[in-house]
Amino acid sequence: MLGNFDFDVISRSWVYLFQTGMAFTLQLTVLAMAGGIVLGTLLAMMRLSSIKPVSMLATGYVNLVRSVPLVLVIFWFYFLVPYIAAWVIGAAEPVTVGAFSSALITFVMFEAAYYCEIMRSGIQSIPRGQVWAGQALGMSYWQMMSTIVLPQAFRNMIPVLLTQTIVLFQDVSLVYVLSIPDFVGAASKVAQRDGRLVEMYAFVAVVYFILCYGLSMLVKRLHQRVAIIR
Repeated sequence: MLGNFDFDVISRSWVYLFQTGMAFTLQLTVLAMAGGIVLGTLLAMMRLSSIKPVSMLATGYVNLVRSVPLVLVIFWFYFLVPYIAAWVIGAAEPVTVGAFSSALITFVMFEAAYYCEIMRSGIQSIPRGQVWAGQALGMSYWQMMSTIVLPQAFRNMIPVLLTQTIVLFQDVSLVYVLSIPDFVGAASKVAQRDGRLVEMYAFVAVVYFILCYGLSMLVKRLHQRVAIIR
């Protein structure tokens, strides 16, 4: 089998795959992670709010998003939202969103639901006695969250947040359905051009395995270093 395996196609195209495909994949992963954590933190605080409508709104959003396949959300946003936006603003033509912007917003909104649950668990892991101590000192809710709860919660959540980010890195490959040249999309173009699907997709699988396995090991070591001893 390996006798027909064309290693030359990999050596000819790996620079393009990394400079174009992997660069896009990493860019989208980092931006989606940052936006997802910010929105997820807001959703987590809304879910923990004592105001019922606010808590129910955040809970409904999280449950809805987590119940829908990501690829369906990508298609839905890319094809349907431009028409909804045109209807909202009264435009005659669909609003141009763009493939990259569409993918970024989709991943931020989708991953926020998962980061929300991580953040919520992290916040709830902080002993209530520390919150009561902050209240006894006359701190406001936002002062307690910013100076007491969130710093400790983030430390507890770092390994889980990074693990979810590894999953996000893998999920970014789904933008291939929008013909965006991510790492998988770039490999697909080379494979179609040279008629070497086995070689290209095998190379992609090996790269993803090495990166994700290596990052998983780093997360495991980080978890041991940052764990708070109780």
